[in-house]
Amino acid sequence: MAIEIRRAAVIGAGTMGSGIAAQLANAGIPVLLLDVVPPGATDRSALAAGALTRMRTQHPAPFMSAEAMALVTPGNVEDDLEALHEVDWIIEAVFEDPAVKAPLYRRLDAARRPGSIITSNTSTIPLNALIAGQSEAFCADFAITHFFNPPRYMRLLELVSGPQTRPAVTEALHAVGDACLGKGVVVCKDTPGFIANRIGTFFMYCAMHEALKHGLSIEEADAVCGKPMGLPKTGIFGLTDLVGLDLMPHIMTSFHATLPAGDAFLTLPTTFAPMEKLIAAGNTGRKSKGGGFTRLVPDAKGGRTKEVVDLQTGDYRAERAPQLASLAAAKGRNALQTLVSFDDRGGRFAAAVLAQSLSYAASLVPTIADRVSAVDQAMRLGYGWAFGPFELIDQLGADHLAALLTTHGIAVPALVAMNRPFYRVHDGVLQELLPSGEYAAVPRPSGVLSLADVKRKGKPVMKNVSASVWDIGDGVLCLEFTSKMNTIDPEIMSMIRQIITTVGDGSGAYTALVICNDGDNFSVGANLGLALFTINIAAWDAVEQSVADGQQTYAALQHAPFPVVGAPAGMALGGGTELLLHCDAVQAAAESYMGLVEVGVGIVPGWGGCKEMLLRHVAPVQSDPAKAMAAAGHVFQTIAMAKTSTSAADARALGYLRNTDGITMNRDRLLADAKAKALSLVPGYTPPGPRTVVLSGARGKSMLMAGVLAMAAAGKVTPHDEVVAGHLASVLTGDETDGTTPLDEQALLDLERTHFMQLAHTSGSLARIEHMLATGKPLRN
Repeated sequence: MAIEIRRAAVIGAGTMGSGIAAQLANAGIPVLLLDVVPPGATDRSALAAGALTRMRTQHPAPFMSAEAMALVTPGNVEDDLEALHEVDWIIEAVFEDPAVKAPLYRRLDAARRPGSIITSNTSTIPLNALIAGQSEAFCADFAITHFFNPPRYMRLLELVSGPQTRPAVTEALHAVGDACLGKGVVVCKDTPGFIANRIGTFFMYCAMHEALKHGLSIEEADAVCGKPMGLPKTGIFGLTDLVGLDLMPHIMTSFHATLPAGDAFLTLPTTFAPMEKLIAAGNTGRKSKGGGFTRLVPDAKGGRTKEVVDLQTGDYRAERAPQLASLAAAKGRNALQTLVSFDDRGGRFAAAVLAQSLSYAASLVPTIADRVSAVDQAMRLGYGWAFGPFELIDQLGADHLAALLTTHGIAVPALVAMNRPFYRVHDGVLQELLPSGEYAAVPRPSGVLSLADVKRKGKPVMKNVSASVWDIGDGVLCLEFTSKMNTIDPEIMSMIRQIITTVGDGSGAYTALVICNDGDNFSVGANLGLALFTINIAAWDAVEQSVADGQQTYAALQHAPFPVVGAPAGMALGGGTELLLHCDAVQAAAESYMGLVEVGVGIVPGWGGCKEMLLRHVAPVQSDPAKAMAAAGHVFQTIAMAKTSTSAADARALGYLRNTDGITMNRDRLLADAKAKALSLVPGYTPPGPRTVVLSGARGKSMLMAGVLAMAAAGKVTPHDEVVAGHLASVLTGDETDGTTPLDEQALLDLERTHFMQLAHTSGSLARIEHMLATGKPLRN
């Protein structure tokens, strides 16, 4: 019988425990958050309550919505253990010491409901050590669920079951971790550090020591380990600052105490002199005021300047850009091979780090996991690597790595000695090399539809330089953007029009469209570079035509004779949000960041964004002038302040998503969920009919602008902010409308286009566009 997780409890309200509680709440699961009673406390649940208070203002935000925050109830382990009888899953997240955990487990076992699941968030302690001396029933219901920090944003969940763990427990944890919590669940074997921390910690310590050995600066080491190897921008030393320098020695001590003799990890020194000096001074990373390997200090201009530690002296100095010939050379398809073969400090450092870390990872399969894909997935999702270690070996070539290992006096692992690619595509299916030497399909969880898998199996139905259209089965097409950062350009507009013609031809071959892609971001909006070019050459007719084309294309999509479902993930800004506003439905990844942000570049939304927000929020209440004005004020504030949602749930609160739009917690399931929603709309589908709205006119504009003028008088908005706000207010109140005449959709589009063009002619807006393209940041002029 399947175990259903309806309520949960987290024991330990520290950084990880409170973050896990928040993510459970984000999934709609009520959570009891418990910690010890502080000595002398008047509020016996002060630790848990304090954690909730901190999370309200924490950045990045642990909670996706205020509703989620309300699902967490603080308590303590002295007064509230009886409440554990009502929960289905208890997660322990206390200090990493078996001597602390063991007596707690006995108390939890006595208080919990028989058959409820209990797991530990331990990052290093093997399961066998945790269950020693516990009851038989406890062992049957126990597993390890290792979340990564911060639990909302890091997608890896390592799942470790023991020989006594009931299969139903493992299945329930896998299901809730995947579909409800949005995690990539990786099944690990019961070994020290499991997968990600064992390989990740080895890589970090190895890289730090090799940087010191080869005379690299922090900036150089982080740059070499960054883009060429696919590590996050934080680099090695930035990641150490994020984790906390003071935690690293404890992690190393734990590994040295639990790893078997002969493990290559034990050859790494347990200390790193520059780090020891920082810890002694209290500089333990981002959590400390003094910083860590990097810090920000006040400068003469009133801002802050970044300083880094000189690894040779241990003193801080100003940050400087890395200058290595190997970095400049490491480009293109063979960048990694070029890097490790280059004869300079950077190349020798890269060769030493990759030789040790990749050989170590290869030596651990099947000890830590049965498949190389599990190891690669763990490193991508848990450490943010663009490529797992076996994907990196494929980039280098197994023969090239074997030669590198021989040069460094390192034994060649059996998997590498096979001299075969770890991944291949066979008959359109991605396969991986098994330890047996055979190939097998890379496993996909049940119900997952991967666009990458679809693309391996066939050719696009349609394609141009900025977009592709794929058949995802059952008569549904998927529109994929392929432009840089998925910016929306004339080629994408052309593809949308082509799709409307193809799907709407009456043949019945295709019946629905999903708009989705595998990029980090759905779309960052219109192609600003193209817009700036046409403005700079004063091709005003072309600028206006591009606005009109976008309006007509989005309107045609909205009124197409088939359902359209938008499926955003990551950023969906400006024109990207406008596109979603024109879809029949949206199935959004939980981590979707939507916003009509055009005011940041000095213009108003011009592809129907204002129109749709008015029709959604003002039109339904237009019979009540007070409610209509309040709705217009909400839309004005949302657009004028370029409000961007911090989650899909927040996008719903801002009005970018409807209550009927869906949210998918696990991005891997987004395409399948969007396809299912599209198919559900097909039977009896009819496109929306014409819509109108009554707007308030000049009186309403005065009311909207009153707050802007007051802020301008107080110096809180800039002169051009006021100009842009004035044009936006004109659009949202109907400009010169009489306040009684309904305005149709075309009238609203005409207003958008008119005020867009008026702003595009101003020097202030041109300066904003140029500044955004040059710096990636808005100009406040």
